Amino acid sequence: MRFTRDHRLLFIGDSVTDAGRDHEDPASLGDGYVRMIAEALPSPATVVNMGVNGHRVHDLEARWASDVLALAPSVVTVLIGINDTWRRYDRGLLSPVTEFEASLDRVLTLAEEKCAARLFVMTPFLLPARPEQETWFEDLAPRTDAVLRTATAHGATVVRTDLELARAAEVYGAAAVAPDGVHPSPLGHRVIARAWLAAATTG
Repeated sequence: MRFTRDHRLLFIGDSVTDAGRDHEDPASLGDGYVRMIAEALPSPATVVNMGVNGHRVHDLEARWASDVLALAPSVVTVLIGINDTWRRYDRGLLSPVTEFEASLDRVLTLAEEKCAARLFVMTPFLLPARPEQETWFEDLAPRTDAVLRTATAHGATVVRTDLELARAAEVYGAAAVAPDGVHPSPLGHRVIARAWLAAATTG
């Protein structure tokens, strides 16, 4: 896909997308994969980062009207899910997969209906840094399946960040890609950016 100055690319999700952006500055892209994508695009498209640390899918849905629809993006990229899993294990906050999937479906439907946006959906990921994180996959694996089902139902371009980061971990070691298992290092963010750009080019 060729992007022009008329395109507005909006990225939304949790801390992986936020990456330290200045929430008071609409032009702030943070220091992660969103900035890397913006810098790599061979066109003057507008890029917007609406990631918020700690958010789960219900947080995303609660701010969808103001943070997505009001900005009328032509391309929407969603990366959500790891906090829905994480909060189960550190705070006992449950996010049933059926409810998670329904919420994701609703926000993607709104982006299509209100903005006619092209959709990109990135899979949540985990590179266990501690033995107890291995158990998280019992929650994350069906959640990832839900993400893939919903993306397919909407004809979204799927970016398999989980697979790409796992491949990078095999080469560089998991700690070099995501030191705490969840938040990418600069290397991890580069892997995500490359995966998105490859999907955008071939999709």
